[in-house]
Amino acid sequence: MKLKHYLFSLLIAAASAMPAHAEWNDSIRYNAEFGASLASGAHNPFWLQSNRFGFSSLRRNNLYLRLGAFKDLDKQKRFSWGAGVDLGVAHRFQSTFMPQQLYAEVKYRCLNAMIGAKELSDPLIDTELSSGALTNGSNARPIPQVRIGIFDYADFWGTNGWFAVKGHIAYGLFTDNWWIKRWVDKDSRYTLNSLYCSRGIWFRGGDERKFPLTGELGLVMDTEFGGKTWWPAENGNGGHWDKHPTYAKAWLKALLPMKGGSDTGAGEQSNVEGNFLGNWSFSLKWQDPSGWMVKLYYQHFFEDHSMMFFDYPWKDGLYGVQGRLPKNPFVSEILYEFLYTKDQSGPAYWDHTPDINYQISGRDMYYWHYIYNGWQHWGQGIGNPLLTSPIYNANHHLEFYSNRVVAHHVGFKGAPSSNVDYRALLSYTKSWGTYYVPFQRTKENFSWLAEVKYHTKRLPGWEASLSLAGDHGKLLGNSFGTMLTISKSGWFK
Repeated sequence: MKLKHYLFSLLIAAASAMPAHAEWNDSIRYNAEFGASLASGAHNPFWLQSNRFGFSSLRRNNLYLRLGAFKDLDKQKRFSWGAGVDLGVAHRFQSTFMPQQLYAEVKYRCLNAMIGAKELSDPLIDTELSSGALTNGSNARPIPQVRIGIFDYADFWGTNGWFAVKGHIAYGLFTDNWWIKRWVDKDSRYTLNSLYCSRGIWFRGGDERKFPLTGELGLVMDTEFGGKTWWPAENGNGGHWDKHPTYAKAWLKALLPMKGGSDTGAGEQSNVEGNFLGNWSFSLKWQDPSGWMVKLYYQHFFEDHSMMFFDYPWKDGLYGVQGRLPKNPFVSEILYEFLYTKDQSGPAYWDHTPDINYQISGRDMYYWHYIYNGWQHWGQGIGNPLLTSPIYNANHHLEFYSNRVVAHHVGFKGAPSSNVDYRALLSYTKSWGTYYVPFQRTKENFSWLAEVKYHTKRLPGWEASLSLAGDHGKLLGNSFGTMLTISKSGWFK
């Protein structure tokens, strides 16, 4: 689908969701932002371009202008609707025109529906301080989709708020065809017109209004399917396109993972159709009425079925602890995360054969797939960015060459005065490459960010931000950069 057709269809959908008598000036908030960065070294530093929902660039010395208008849902009303338009123009980004968000949504009681592209993140993860969720983080541009479900926790009947549930089902499409055609090496494998399916469910036990301790359990499963794959010339054979099923049964198999039919590849016939992945999430939080908070959490990632349950040890995952210190203006929140992805079901893999009818599901190859482009959008990994995104690949292949890592990450923030906020991120990563293409020697990297924001009551809605960041090591190379942003937000009156 061409970009102009996609934008037009979303605008029509947004307009149709708005009541004819709606008074926009009641609750329309706006945001305008200008940003520019300067950098030296290999590229724009890691934390100046990661976990910004893809509205960023690996290329040094870039700038942008971004304008947005939003009507938010009123969660206190039985019926409410919302919409958003968020557009940008940029220099030295993946594209000059950046349609970042364009969506419409509606709520009735606890039920929700949304159509379009909206910045969505994992509910377990703090998007400001965390290194990023393992499946659906804040690193890549939004995927336009139709999403239905219960987006905010709804109490189970008869539990008086002690037990709640939320979840979603979504179908969408990747929009990076234009970028892939211009960026990717034509002698490599790549896929266009990929479709997207997501489903998730979370349970919460406890009511912090009555007792400070609450716990959460969540399961997310995503599938990349459909489209067509370019297979380059090999062994004297010319390159060719291979189309993947997009009929109704393929959409069902994306929702309920099943083996592929005779019109799919041999690997999909013995495993599941499409690129299937997801994560389990667990958290315990103590929220004191005075504002003190401690949260422990763990995310376990899986590819296909091999590590979805307990067939193999759950060594891999994102382990985190976060604390809030409400009476400390200098450090109001602090977070530590440990990321381990070395195991991936182990180094051995064997599929069924007539001679040896046994299955060993090792070498899961996180974020990578032998048919699809992997778990990326516009070159940025959709999950945790510490597993280096394809946008870094000098050979312009859509592969994740560094997915076996051990990483430590620290984030903290504060507000030393009423006019000044800050945050800091520190990340150390050690990578072994992949099982299929291991590094001869492990590569390490240290990335950091120091960001200060200034705002004053004399200029309501205005804010200026100055960021310094750097990379040091052989994994990403050495870089240093700074970014300045000036923004104005408010309400139409």
